[in-house]
Amino acid sequence: METITIREMPKACDLDSVAYILKASGFFNEAEQEVGVSLVRERLEVGESCEYFFQFAEREDVLLGYTCFGPIPGTQASYDLYWIAVDPVYQRMGLGGMLLEGTEAEIRKRGGRRVYIETSSSDLYVPTRSFYIHHAYIMEARLKDYYAPADDKLIYVKGW
Repeated sequence: METITIREMPKACDLDSVAYILKASGFFNEAEQEVGVSLVRERLEVGESCEYFFQFAEREDVLLGYTCFGPIPGTQASYDLYWIAVDPVYQRMGLGGMLLEGTEAEIRKRGGRRVYIETSSSDLYVPTRSFYIHHAYIMEARLKDYYAPADDKLIYVKGW
């Protein structure tokens, strides 16, 4: 893969790029796509005080993927990984792993000791769950029928 750069600060053009990536990935419904974009917008408008942090992977000013994460209110050192998404053209090339590892490093730098990730038990998310397991996340909890009947919420965690 050509040279990829990682940046933390969102830019206004990321709003359209994140919207495209979330839609093109095929994993997020319209409401989820809107939430993903709104978190970038909030960070642009409010700054770091919103406590949404990002890792943007780009090549020649083209956004290829990103993560959004933040501290979990009321905890001492736990973080949520809210979003991780990669443009389908660049999936299965190690970019997701690079973004995840960079996000974990940033969380450690901020004093975090645990990362929590939520996902669905539906068949669509088999590759997602495999990705998390490959990166040493373990399933900590299952909330039955959370998203819909027979679609459980799975919570994965990784600590150090």
